[in-house]
Amino acid sequence: MSQAHPERPRWKGFLAAGTVIICWTGFNIVSRLGGKSVLTPFDIAALRFAVSAVFMLPVFIVVKNALPLFRLIAIASAGGMFYALLAYGGFVYAPAAHAGIIINGGVPLATAGLAWLWLKDRPSPRALWALGIAATGVLVIGIKSLGAPHADNPLEWLGDLFFLGAAILWACYGLMVRLWHIRPIDAVSGIAMVSAGVYLPIYVLFLPKAILHAPTSDILLQGFYQGIVAALVAAFSYAYATLSLGSGVASLTLAIVPATSAMLAVPLLGEAFGGITVVGVVLVTAGATFGALIKKTAPTPKSQPH
Repeated sequence: MSQAHPERPRWKGFLAAGTVIICWTGFNIVSRLGGKSVLTPFDIAALRFAVSAVFMLPVFIVVKNALPLFRLIAIASAGGMFYALLAYGGFVYAPAAHAGIIINGGVPLATAGLAWLWLKDRPSPRALWALGIAATGVLVIGIKSLGAPHADNPLEWLGDLFFLGAAILWACYGLMVRLWHIRPIDAVSGIAMVSAGVYLPIYVLFLPKAILHAPTSDILLQGFYQGIVAALVAAFSYAYATLSLGSGVASLTLAIVPATSAMLAVPLLGEAFGGITVVGVVLVTAGATFGALIKKTAPTPKSQPH
């Protein structure tokens, strides 16, 4: 797992990771509410990018984003446009508890796998055990969705597949932040501006939309949470945690999100979870917690991929 930046105190990194945990727990709940509303995933993505761009435009200009165009497009694609569309699409078909398990449990798995393939940064034997436990939890949910779909929701498996894609993209975002030493403010402002500039014209001209038929309360909730909390606060905090703790530890500190998402989904969404979901939550949480406690013993290769 990648090393932390020596100039950033670890306690600040864990504080940032704690902020991400809170933001992502709320993200799973609020996004599921959006998925069950008249808003389309394209509407929610448009609200996310429009609101975040309004707040980040002055920052983008004044701070002068230092990233070259290729890297701006890369992080905006992984941490912005395509991640958001896959996640919001998943919430149309699958419950919030599945998002907590597959996205938040899948991010550390994807981070470790991509770091191994991309950076030749092989996890330690203990880390492999931790990742294996978490992977079993994700697999349990996947088998449940594919093998025994709900009669009233036969496409639940498709939502889970979208969640898995979102997890892989967010892992790519974290690794790019670490590999390219991207400042958190550059990451957040770059994602906001590039995503808005590319996505919003396509949305207005071509994509299906139902935002004009949605209640004002739904629009305000999704605009505030997706555009400010998820797009700005969570993305900034995750980038900071990645630079402070390393991409592996930062991703593994999200261990609590599957449990908190599943528990909050019961009173807030009316989504009761069965024994299989409980098993998935326990396995992902245990594996990710164990992995977060593992300290890196081998240095991360400094060579960048070509």
